[in-house]
This record gives sequence, structure tokens and C-alpha cells, in this order.
Amino acid sequence: MKTTVEIADALLTEARKVIRRDGTTLRALVEAGLRDQLRARRKRQSFKLRLITFRGDGLHPQVAEVAWEKVRDLIYEGRGS
Repeated sequence: MKTTVEIADALLTEARKVIRRDGTTLRALVEAGLRDQLRARRKRQSFKLRLITFRGDGLHPQVAEVAWEKVRDLIYEGRGS
């Protein structure tokens, strides 16, 4: 399929140097770059956080309606100064 793409002059100049050095074409270089980017983006998007649960009935009633700062203070109570 044919398409038109605008590329920054400096980037095209660098690409032409690579093309001459490697004996390839602009089309091959662009296609390889697109493949690499698409593969990298697929890998990033495939992450899924596993659901991890623990037995129990939720928060202890003593902290169920308490602000996070208070919960944090209780967690670290007796540790440090």
C-alpha cells in the first residue's frame, strides 16, 4: 500500500546514510522501524495486574473508617522515633 509520510529533514538525512551504508531501501528501513515499535507497544500493553486476595473479612473494625494517615501511623507504631 502506498502512503505519504512527512519526516523531519535531519531524520531523513540520517536514514539515507544508513540506507547507503547497509545497502537497503527507505521502505525496508521504515517497515523494520514500524515492526519494532508495534512489537514493543504490544509487549507494554499486555501487562495485566493479577488479582491477589487474602482470607478474612476485610479491614479490622478499628480502622475501617479511619483516614489512611492514621492507618499508616498504626502500622509503624513502636518502630523508630
